[in-house]
Amino acid sequence: MSIELLLSIGGLALLDTLSPATIGVTVYLLLTETKRLASRLLIYLLTVAGFYFSVGVMLMLGMGVLLESLASLFQSRAVSWVIFIIGAGLFIASFYSPQKSKTELPRPKSKSQFSMVALGFTTALIEVGTAFPYFAAIGLMTTSDLAPYQWLPVMAGYNLIMILPSLILFMLYTLFGRMMQRPLERLQVKIAKQSGSVLSWVLCIVGLILIFNSLDYL
Repeated sequence: MSIELLLSIGGLALLDTLSPATIGVTVYLLLTETKRLASRLLIYLLTVAGFYFSVGVMLMLGMGVLLESLASLFQSRAVSWVIFIIGAGLFIASFYSPQKSKTELPRPKSKSQFSMVALGFTTALIEVGTAFPYFAAIGLMTTSDLAPYQWLPVMAGYNLIMILPSLILFMLYTLFGRMMQRPLERLQVKIAKQSGSVLSWVLCIVGLILIFNSLDYL
């Protein structure tokens, strides 16, 4: 496994840390939960990460079987042009992504542990359809023909990085308590206002990554 591949996947994982829904729900829980906050937040984050990890494994296994018979196509000029066009399309779309002034984030209907699992699934389902960095990372690992013992820990690490901002916020809240109230409230407002611009940046960077990774075979 090359350093360039790891750096590309690591960069995509860092992009996924900008997930407005996951961070937004974390901030909401930190501001509203007073009892068993740690266990409920951990259940929520593990559900999100577990869902993404499961989807990633299924895609890797399914794509791996497909690539056994079509591997040469991914190094052909025609397929490289398709990847290049997709990347260019995402890059152009990033300049026309709608800017939302307000985003409704999913919130728990109750305080039970089951509600945290349901909330985690809801968040993951909302974002998995637009998880361009994750799908790009899976594509990079697939076309690199990695063995399961190579891509499984990379994917696990990717998902850990993805929820790392939420864990850091929880640690800061645990250390500083009420001092985090105002910063969390400001962060909550900023997330609601900036989700559109985050999507634009994600589309732009993923598009550039796909473009650069297709140039070798054009």
